[in-house]
Amino acid sequence: MEKSFSESYKAAGVDITAGYRAVEMMKEHVKRTIIPGADTDIGGFGGLFVPDLSGMSRPVLVSGTDGVGTKLKIAFLMDKHDTVGIDCVAMCVNDIICSGAQPLFFLDYIALGKNVPERVAMIVKGVAEGCVQAGCALIGGETAEMPGFYPEDEYDLAGFSVGLVDEKKIINNQKMQPGDVVIALPSSGVHSNGFSLVRKIFDVENKDLNRYYDELGATLGETLLTPTRIYVKPLLSLAKEIEVKAVSHITGGGFYENIPRSQKQGLGIKVEKSAIRVLPIFRLLQEVGNVPERDMFNTYNMGVGMSVVVAADKADEAVRILKSQGCDAYVMGEVTADSEGVKLC
Repeated sequence: MEKSFSESYKAAGVDITAGYRAVEMMKEHVKRTIIPGADTDIGGFGGLFVPDLSGMSRPVLVSGTDGVGTKLKIAFLMDKHDTVGIDCVAMCVNDIICSGAQPLFFLDYIALGKNVPERVAMIVKGVAEGCVQAGCALIGGETAEMPGFYPEDEYDLAGFSVGLVDEKKIINNQKMQPGDVVIALPSSGVHSNGFSLVRKIFDVENKDLNRYYDELGATLGETLLTPTRIYVKPLLSLAKEIEVKAVSHITGGGFYENIPRSQKQGLGIKVEKSAIRVLPIFRLLQEVGNVPERDMFNTYNMGVGMSVVVAADKADEAVRILKSQGCDAYVMGEVTADSEGVKLC
């Protein structure tokens, strides 16, 4: 570490030794994510993983990449950095699970104005927790100190994950038919989308994020920083027991954009608005921002982080399985033959 020190580079704003200290501090968190196939060491030029392909007739890799977006602004204002890593993992693995794939490994990328090892370790702590929840390994990443590009107290966080599924078990919409049931998997909150509108509505830079709201049962900042729920284990458990015909991850674009992405061509989805368990934060957002209802459902998850389509005669069993996995799932709609797209009735 001492041999790598460069006084000239440090004078330009980059402290190489801080990066090494951050790596040492994050190793304890990375160890929590080790699963069979993962290399136990980090710091090399590439992350290694040996997948177990036994029992698979045609293994298919499924990948996903995403970031946390402007939700990070809330973390900066709250000076709380140990949960946004969960969001980063969730936004990747929740996409992967829509195909029925088990995430195998994850890599993160942190770009920042100044490398503060303790803060980087907190960020990676959250990433590791997300990987534990998803059952995948954190096998590498990158921390890039970029003075003059980012303010010293700000950073960006993105990630990349790869999953594996046998081709014959890929979830697609080919068996979807009218009368199938749409099941809602509750979200934990705003998750990681729509925060540009959130920040505008609440004017977070000039408002007290520590203000307690009775309707939220928490402060505004705590509510907004609630990590994105990870649905990997509940959905894998469900797919082992019954046929899952389609899965949608409700992210940016809300109901109107995301649910159609998993629909079979020529079919529609009817969602009963009265069935949706809208979380208090969304009602507060709509009220304070005077946001039209359609815009709310076209931007936010409204309390539904995932939707799952199963046969009508399997709906009760599906709800039971999901509840046994900690998801308080419920029926929110059905597949229709009359039109394409989503109708909220």
